[in-house]
Amino acid sequence: MADMTSLFYWKPPTGTQKPHTRHADLCVYGGTASGVIAAVQAARLGLHVLLIAPERHVGGLTTGGLSFTDTGRKEAIGGLAREVYSRIGAKYGKAEEWNFEPHVAEEVLTELLAEVRVVPYTGQFLAAVKKSRGRLVSLTTEEGLTVEAAVFIDATYEGDLMAKAGVSYTVGRESNKTYSETLNGYQIRDKHQFLKPVSPYVVEDDPKSGLLPGIQPRPLAPGSGDKSVQAYCFRLCLTKTPANKLAYPKPEGYDPRDYELLARYIKAGANEFFNKFDPLQKGKFDKNNHGGFSTDFIGANHKYPEAHYAEREAIFQAHVRYQQGLMWYMGNEPTVPAELRERWSEWGLCRDEFVEAGGWSRQLYIREARRMVTDTVMTEHHCKGKLKVEDSVGLGSYNMDSHNCNRVVVDGFVKNEGDVQVSTPPYAISYRAIVPREHECKNLFVPVCLASSHIAYGSIRMEPVFMILGQSAALAAWLTIENGYPSVQQLPYGLLEQALKQAKQVLAWKK
Repeated sequence: MADMTSLFYWKPPTGTQKPHTRHADLCVYGGTASGVIAAVQAARLGLHVLLIAPERHVGGLTTGGLSFTDTGRKEAIGGLAREVYSRIGAKYGKAEEWNFEPHVAEEVLTELLAEVRVVPYTGQFLAAVKKSRGRLVSLTTEEGLTVEAAVFIDATYEGDLMAKAGVSYTVGRESNKTYSETLNGYQIRDKHQFLKPVSPYVVEDDPKSGLLPGIQPRPLAPGSGDKSVQAYCFRLCLTKTPANKLAYPKPEGYDPRDYELLARYIKAGANEFFNKFDPLQKGKFDKNNHGGFSTDFIGANHKYPEAHYAEREAIFQAHVRYQQGLMWYMGNEPTVPAELRERWSEWGLCRDEFVEAGGWSRQLYIREARRMVTDTVMTEHHCKGKLKVEDSVGLGSYNMDSHNCNRVVVDGFVKNEGDVQVSTPPYAISYRAIVPREHECKNLFVPVCLASSHIAYGSIRMEPVFMILGQSAALAAWLTIENGYPSVQQLPYGLLEQALKQAKQVLAWKK
């Protein structure tokens, strides 16, 4: 069984660290791949950088299980992001590699930090910030570390520094009317959907018996906005290699009744359970969500973006319990046909990945949390090429991809709601989408929880793009500091554009 004591999002402060203050040119808050790249770029330019990470391991999802990289068009990926995949490739004797073992990605990002002598402060959760005259002056963590800096970057998946700084943001889905979109808000579509009729009621086909947990009684109007965010899961690194395989753990609190919908779906003839075991290196595979009932814990995460740390920890543990229980259920419960159980049990966790947690990923896939609201908001019109920006800091190119948000009852049967998958050509992301409005904060960049509608974020939210935007933010921070500009908003784009091109960022798509 996995060591559950090492699978956590947050633990209360230990009280063993004495309060102390550090000073820097640039403070990067967030140990995601975006945060690491921002810190590396700034340090290479000679800035004194402090990387403050709530995480215990750097790299976020890039090192936490999302190893089958969502690239979109690889030609749209340049700069340090491309260097990361080249360095990963070198570990395997290749020019570059996009599908890799998690520990190899962590080695690469750790080596990049070591080369520029940036030692991350890990396990540091934000407690408070200090502002003066519209500028962030310092942040303080729960462990008592205070960092004073000229410029800050919020590279977290949650946007916690942005929120503490008083920057405008939103959570959930806008209605289609907000930005004249067509793919936002409430959506029932055919992908990752129940392909067989399944009753949502406690007693099958009896509405009077009530609904099974996690199901809403009725759909909304198509395109309606709400506070739902797309589902989270753990991206697992699996193997069939006997010498490296660990059996799925049966989690504490496991209850087979939590998978009643799955039991009914299997009984109805569903057979879509092996479509997202994507090959990596050395006999390993990246397991992602696929189908009507899978690793996404649909509807269980809507409070996460705004929750305090203890509540987020409870949500994190609920996701651990759900997904470990699902993996165990599929391989062990007699309600699952023997042939399916046997095939499922051919796979297991990797003994040599996430060793401290028994092979289980330590990073919950936060597909979406807060999103900044500022003068330029990226929308589906940008993704489709109908709106252009003149201040590009990098390209997005992946599909507009929202995972399901809810389960609802439609005509007496359960349906998943929220999944949207629409292709897009490469498009430019605006500098104004990664900086707040000037009157809200003059010295903050937000390259991960940037200004974007829900559906546009479904395209932008890919790890290579976050690295691209982290590097661009660091370059802009350097130029702002070196030239003494009074705010990041007043940095001339022409100056930034020149630096971005020198850094080999791809700023425009050439057909």
